Amino acid sequence: MSARLGIGLAAVGRPAYINAGRAADLGDRRSVTELRARTEAVLDASYAAGIRYVDTARSYGRAEEFLAGWLAAHPEIDDVEIGSKWGYRYVGDWRLDVGVHEVKDHSLAAFTAQYAQTRALLGHRLGVYHVHSATLETGVLADAALHRALARLRETGVRIGVSTSGPAQADSVRRALEVAVDGAPLFTSVQSTWNVLEPSVAPALAEAAAAGARVIVKEAVANGRLAPGGQDATPGARRAAELAAELGVPVDQLAIAAALAQPWAGWVLSGAVDPAQLASNAAAEHLVLPAAVRDELAALAEPPAAYWRARSDRAWA
Repeated sequence: MSARLGIGLAAVGRPAYINAGRAADLGDRRSVTELRARTEAVLDASYAAGIRYVDTARSYGRAEEFLAGWLAAHPEIDDVEIGSKWGYRYVGDWRLDVGVHEVKDHSLAAFTAQYAQTRALLGHRLGVYHVHSATLETGVLADAALHRALARLRETGVRIGVSTSGPAQADSVRRALEVAVDGAPLFTSVQSTWNVLEPSVAPALAEAAAAGARVIVKEAVANGRLAPGGQDATPGARRAAELAAELGVPVDQLAIAAALAQPWAGWVLSGAVDPAQLASNAAAEHLVLPAAVRDELAALAEPPAAYWRARSDRAWA
């Protein structure tokens, strides 16, 4: 059983995303019916591989709906924990050519509306609800009224968390750890981007784990930059691929194994779009990285500002 790998639905719940290789992965097979079937196939493969955590979000197109349908079709499955996120709205209208695919809103009104939508689809199966890409700038980590509303949800048994992105992730994680309601920490799940090209949040994630929060790693393959066929010519990605070849494994396995090797990492998310990718990602749990390889990987980090600037420039495809 895969005790520490989760499956994220960002890449299968909507037709466009920023991952590399979308044309090869999906081609023109992106209708609602086709992506629903793809999501179900990935979830079937994930469950068969022992994965018991599924990550989705309101902004992942129809991913919550697809997941709800899969759960309804498998009433015998009662051991999967579901995490979702609120704070972005999907506005892409199932098209590839729109200028804006999602809109951020961290207000209390947005939480109220989006939680109602999530609850209608996932019901009692929702186990974790994250603020999607929490930052200091939006005020979501200083909004006392919102925090009280989140605490009321916490009282129903739903774990409250934050996800983070951007070069200031560590600041968001540390601020989230300071938030308490009724004497108890509010945010006890932290989902952050960490990979060998952008590991800067690691000290803050170690602090989160030490404080008792559950840490979830996302984007371990750097939106496809550390995946087979990613065609990334940057020095770090190229060297990672060389190291993987020297070990005789695909580069995605190397990247995910590096994330799993972090002592503070609870779950590491796969973003697979088909069962074959899922199988390759899952094999990383059995990959033990030699010390020399770990040392080389630690030297691949890019300046955070440069990494995130390049990520923000990626086209939705």
